[in-house]
Amino acid sequence: METRVAVISIIVEQEDAIEELNILLHEARQYIVGRMGIPYRAKGISIISIVIDAPQDTISALSGKLGMLPGVSTKTIYAKTPEMPAEKTLTETHKTAPKNAQENTSEKEVGTHL
Repeated sequence: METRVAVISIIVEQEDAIEELNILLHEARQYIVGRMGIPYRAKGISIISIVIDAPQDTISALSGKLGMLPGVSTKTIYAKTPEMPAEKTLTETHKTAPKNAQENTSEKEVGTHL
């Protein structure tokens, strides 16, 4: 089955929802590529980003279930491009430094800035 890569952004405003949120993410663990969570204590919220590589239906279902939890908001962003072969790296897909060191590099993109 064809998969898509997406990022599910989650904002948790009620701590009561965190246990159920973690259960849902645990159930989808086979598709999750990475997870980043940031507690924003000054605002009393948690911000979580989930990178997922799964069938479209699986991503939509997970995002919908998460968004139905009380005090939880989600937004899903899908990658536009098809999957790249594993041997292609991020630097191979972007401009690199000129071969001739004498060329002016100030006008060219060198590497990738994240």
